[in-house]
Amino acid sequence: MTTETAAPATRTTRLHAVDNLRVVLTVLVVAHHVAITYGNIPVWFYLEPARDPSGGLLDLLVVFNQAFFMGFFFLISGFFTPGSHGRKGGRAFVRDRLIRLGVPLLAFLVVLRPMVNFGALADLPGMPYWQFYLFSWDPGPMWFAEVLIVFALVYAAWRARRPAPERADVPLRTRQVVLFTLGLAAVTALWRIPVPTGTYLPVIGLPSVSFLPQYVAMFAAGCVAWRRGWFASLPARAGRIGLLTAAAASATVLPASLVTTGLVSGTLTALWESVFAVSMIIGLTVLFRERFGTQGPRGRFLAQHAFTVYILHPLVLVGLGHALSWIQAIAIVKFAIMLVLALPLCWGLAYLVRSLPGAERVL
Repeated sequence: MTTETAAPATRTTRLHAVDNLRVVLTVLVVAHHVAITYGNIPVWFYLEPARDPSGGLLDLLVVFNQAFFMGFFFLISGFFTPGSHGRKGGRAFVRDRLIRLGVPLLAFLVVLRPMVNFGALADLPGMPYWQFYLFSWDPGPMWFAEVLIVFALVYAAWRARRPAPERADVPLRTRQVVLFTLGLAAVTALWRIPVPTGTYLPVIGLPSVSFLPQYVAMFAAGCVAWRRGWFASLPARAGRIGLLTAAAASATVLPASLVTTGLVSGTLTALWESVFAVSMIIGLTVLFRERFGTQGPRGRFLAQHAFTVYILHPLVLVGLGHALSWIQAIAIVKFAIMLVLALPLCWGLAYLVRSLPGAERVL
């Protein structure tokens, strides 16, 4: 007999820490897209390309964010997947995922997308709107939900063929972390030969398909972490080592990738991203478990609305971009102004949307 039910009292974990992590990661998502708005990477709905060197700092923020934050989201999603599947059963689990991920995905595609990408219509003179509506079909940031639906279906199919083993405390070893990181780096480097950085899949809309090996690996690692109790058992020193390793890799491997070319540069980039991602995830997980494991009313509010903020933030950022377009300032100043305004607006709008009848069942 197998089980995926909640852990007994002796194995409880401080899940408020995970909720707090999700809030911080959601803030990083908003900051990421604000940085793209005023930087030099043209992959957002509204853009004001930088005209000063401070735009390079925003690009750097995007590079560091991209290296780990979506992988962290997938790991957290994987962490909660086995327990959810075990409690609900395969069919109910799939139905729940399709509702909680599929409905917001469709809402963005059908309703929100035209509100945020209308600026592109000006670059296509003469095209009727109905044709533009179909031509611009893209899930935007909801590609995350799109991929998670696929992962959930794959997990459910796997569990239908292979029952889950018992949960058991199995400490995470340093050797496992090193092998996982090197393996991820190798697979990523090989993956990017046919799928180089910057590859974009229209309609499906994956803006970072070159990171797909990381997303798959982190989701799987999250599932294993839940089953083996790694969240609670990681030693405190692992957090310090993780953050120091991330800094060391950024000071050595990343610069080396920038001064080399071709396959060597690509391999070093994949190595830095993998080391940085794994190290940051371990470091932040332990840090939040040890120091940010409690949650008051404000923290609960932020956590409850984080996913809705993820869905709605493009609407807020595009609206603010147009509203602030008259301000003449260097890129990093406009970034700061928009971010300060965007965060409370995002959570406020999320609160209003979740207050609608029936919304909390999905969001």
